[in-house]
Amino acid sequence: MTGSPARAAAVAAPADVLARLAAHRLVPVVVVDDAHDADALGSALVGGGLPVAEVTFRTAAAPDAIRALRARGDVLVGAGTVLTAAQVDQAVAAGADYVVSPGTSRAVVERCAEHGVLALPGAVTASEVQAALELGVTTVKFFPAGTSGGAAAIAALAAPFGGVRFVPTGGVGPANLAEYLALPAVAAVGGSWMVPRDLVRAGDVTGVRALVADAVALAASLRPA
Repeated sequence: MTGSPARAAAVAAPADVLARLAAHRLVPVVVVDDAHDADALGSALVGGGLPVAEVTFRTAAAPDAIRALRARGDVLVGAGTVLTAAQVDQAVAAGADYVVSPGTSRAVVERCAEHGVLALPGAVTASEVQAALELGVTTVKFFPAGTSGGAAAIAALAAPFGGVRFVPTGGVGPANLAEYLALPAVAAVGGSWMVPRDLVRAGDVTGVRALVADAVALAASLRPA
């Protein structure tokens, strides 16, 4: 790899990051319009009992927001909607612990491997899952879950791909969370319902914290006995 920014802080091992995501079972997928809102977001996540964030690269503020969350030291922070190797470099330089992409890109997965960070590429078909496996990936993002067959599709894919775990995102919320968390193949579930963009933009720590706490309580109630 040439010309890539150096990482400022030690990166967590991919297996450790996966274990932490699976332990929390929920991954808040957040759009940050202004990096100045990131610290309040972090406070809301931690206060609500879910110190995890996937900051999407859908705005120019993403790298600085990741940097601000990482600086807190109490949030597991990832970069979402990562489409290119250059964005992987940006995310890693900002301090991202993991990288999520909507599809399976060899360039993105290989750059993540070079940096030693966890890659969660998107895969919703058998061919895409197999392509991810060929790149050494055993946990994939299932996106967009709601329009790609939902929990039933994941259950069907899990049969031939017994060693693969899924992180469904897109169209997931309180009404159907149980369907996904009931599947042994689901490592965690991503969603934005507990981190609405307007509340994040408004710096509404109380509002976001309440939604996060509700999501955590719901996920806890759905744990197998």
